[in-house]
Amino acid sequence: MSPRFQVPPEAAGERLDRYLARLLDEPRNQVQRWIREGLVLLDGRPAKPSAALAGGERLDAEPPPPPPSGIEPEAGQLTLLHQDPSLIVVDKPAGLTVHPGAGRSSGTLVHRLLARFPEIEGVGGPGRPGIVHRLDKDTSGALVVARTREAYRALQQAFSGRRVEKRYLAVVYGAPEPARGEIAGPIGRHSERRKQMTVRADGRPALTRYRTVASASGVALLEIDLATGRTHQIRVHLKSVHHPIVGDPVYGEPIPELPAA
Repeated sequence: MSPRFQVPPEAAGERLDRYLARLLDEPRNQVQRWIREGLVLLDGRPAKPSAALAGGERLDAEPPPPPPSGIEPEAGQLTLLHQDPSLIVVDKPAGLTVHPGAGRSSGTLVHRLLARFPEIEGVGGPGRPGIVHRLDKDTSGALVVARTREAYRALQQAFSGRRVEKRYLAVVYGAPEPARGEIAGPIGRHSERRKQMTVRADGRPALTRYRTVASASGVALLEIDLATGRTHQIRVHLKSVHHPIVGDPVYGEPIPELPAA
C-alpha cells in the first residue's frame, strides 16, 4: 500500500514537487521524476510537478525503495528512551554527529543504530537510514528514528505538518528581558566564517520563542520553541540578543573562571 498523506492547509499555493521534496526529504529533480513516472497521485489522479496545491488534497506517493546506504555498522553506546516495532527514541549525547556527511564518514549515531537495529537499512534518505529529524552535533536530546518505511513516511508528515512539539533547554549568560518573548531575525551564512551562520538581512526568515525558567548568578535557564528550523538557529539567535549559550565553543563565550571559595 502506498503512503497516503493529507496536504495541510498551510501548503496552499505551493508547487506539488516542492512540497513533496520537502515532505520526503528528497532532491526535487528526483521527486519530479517520480511524479512524471506516475508514482505520485493527487486526489487519485496523476498530476504535473508544477501543480499548485490548494490544501486538503489526498496525496498518494509510492517512490521506489532507496538503495542500500553503504554504511558499515559500528558498535557504540545507545541510550534508548523508547522502542516499539515502528520506531525508536534515542537520547543523543552532545558531541555525536547524527549521520555521515562532509568530513564525517564514520563514528556517527547512524553507524551505532545500524549495529543495533539493522532493519533500518533502506528506510529513509541515502546515508540517513531511519533519520526523520536531526540535532546539531553539540546538541543533546531525544531523537526519533523510524524502523519501517511506513513509520518513516508517517513521521515525516507529522514533522512537516508541525504536529510534533519540540522543546529545547539552554543555559545562557544574563537574564533576557522580557522574561518571555520572541527573537526574530533572518539567518544566513556568515560572510567571513563560512562554517558559521549569522543574523543578516538577506538570510532566511527565522523565529525563536523563549521562556525563562530560572535565573541566578548571571545565568538563566531558558525553554525554547522553534517556529522555524534554520541551521544553528537557537545558538545564532541567542548570540544576536547578547545572551549566548554557556560553554558553546562556536557562538558562545568561554565559561568564566569562578572565584575561589
